[in-house]
Amino acid sequence: MKKIKTCVFPVAGLGSRFLPATKSIPKEMLVVVDKPLIQYAVEEAKAAGIERFIFVTSQGKSAIEDHFDSVPVLEETLRRRGKNAELMQLEELRLQPGQAVYIRQQSPLGLGHAVLCARHLVNEDAFALILADDLVLSEKPCLRQMIEAYENNDGNMVGVMEVPLEHTNRYGVLDIEKHDGQKIRAKNVVEKPDPLKSPSNVAIIGRYILNQKIFDYLQNQKPGAGGEIQLTDGIQAMLKDVSLCGYRYQGQRFDCGTKEGWLEANLAFAYADPELRENLHKTFQKYPFLSSKSSKICA
Repeated sequence: MKKIKTCVFPVAGLGSRFLPATKSIPKEMLVVVDKPLIQYAVEEAKAAGIERFIFVTSQGKSAIEDHFDSVPVLEETLRRRGKNAELMQLEELRLQPGQAVYIRQQSPLGLGHAVLCARHLVNEDAFALILADDLVLSEKPCLRQMIEAYENNDGNMVGVMEVPLEHTNRYGVLDIEKHDGQKIRAKNVVEKPDPLKSPSNVAIIGRYILNQKIFDYLQNQKPGAGGEIQLTDGIQAMLKDVSLCGYRYQGQRFDCGTKEGWLEANLAFAYADPELRENLHKTFQKYPFLSSKSSKICA
């Protein structure tokens, strides 16, 4: 199997749940502890061996491009002041010339349409896709787990997790054919099913390895849920030609597209940092009114 070298990052969303903050700041630039969400996504892709990064943006998202560019004035100032650790952080963050491509989704027509915008930039048989809103805390990065497990007969592979049945109307959900270790072979996939009619509670999160043929199906896909071109519908249409495999990754996923998930991610990632853990404990002792859910993270 050829190496998966390209990852697409759909970052054109409006981030309306985080208004007014996202009026001037892309939601992908919201910070968890000390890094913006999009940086976590790019670092995860790098750890999986990705060499080419395609960002599907929209108007007002230039901060993402700037974040991965060089900043000569800042870098020279750090160099003069002997702040070598900070300078090294910036150097590791920078994407090299030719590695990053930025294209625009000019109309908000859905995730499937955002992926379709990258059609003429993907040349491999399969490529990766990361949704920066979905942040995964794990020992081995989620996408790396998937790429290491991926085989040609897996077709399209999606990261999956079990969710409460009443929440299935928030996700694409697998109709399971059989379990195969950490892999789940699916016979169908349904976008945001009614909990009473959902085929399972195994839901797709924002990690994908997609066969290049997905572009042909998205090109002809009619609008689905919300009047948008849904990626899940394109994957479903492909099942007659390309199989679908869910992968049970190891790690904890946080939905940073919601305020609750973003706050929980900040607590969890802060607690995972030995330098911040002790301060978190002190904070919870100082403010006993903090929620029990947050306290459990630091238990």
